[in-house]
Amino acid sequence: MTQLALVIDLNVCVGCHACVTSCKQWNTSGSAGPLVDENPYDADPTGTFFNRVQTFEVGEFPNTQTVHFPKSCLHCEDPPCVPVCPTGASYKREEDGIVLVDYDKCIGCSYCAWACPYGVRELDEKRQVMTKCTLCVDRISDKTLPVAERKPACVMACPTNARLFGDVHDPESEVSIAIRERGGYPLMPELGTLPANHYLPRRTTQANTDPQQVVREVNPLRLEGREPATGGAPISADWEH
Repeated sequence: MTQLALVIDLNVCVGCHACVTSCKQWNTSGSAGPLVDENPYDADPTGTFFNRVQTFEVGEFPNTQTVHFPKSCLHCEDPPCVPVCPTGASYKREEDGIVLVDYDKCIGCSYCAWACPYGVRELDEKRQVMTKCTLCVDRISDKTLPVAERKPACVMACPTNARLFGDVHDPESEVSIAIRERGGYPLMPELGTLPANHYLPRRTTQANTDPQQVVREVNPLRLEGREPATGGAPISADWEH
């Protein structure tokens, strides 16, 4: 069975929130929207987002790192949000494994949000229906778009290519190769939900610098005797004053 999912590279995610804003823009105007955002900045904000980026520091001074951790619905292969839904509004599509919500059946009881251990379902307070990442089903199935653009909005918007999209059950897909070769892992696998989305771990990258690149060349615009001075004495400089 096909299982579409995201693979997120934590090594190159810079926390720019392009995925968040592109997701919001696409889905609030698409089949999942409109998404409420009536009071996003107050002390008690309200707003619905399918994708959020959590930023935190790890380690102890002076060996600390800043980690940007994007998180959305993981489209679990055994999603706990589905069996608890009393109306059958939460369901998992057989053809591609995407977990969705049928708004016409949803009564806003929030059972699915309580069952989800990842906290990625959000109640739209205006429509009183549960919302979540859909992997942009209306986009990835839109045959009017070029094949290269039939990807979730967040994948298309990422400036560092930190987000990959594909079938994790296809061993030859881009996402499966990335998981296999770079140690991809699911979030909280001990819960037994079998998340389809995976993360690629942060890693130490060695800088490969050509010695010729660190040799400082004399600036051809330098004029002898016209260097800026401090305390009456010229300081070393290779640019025109």
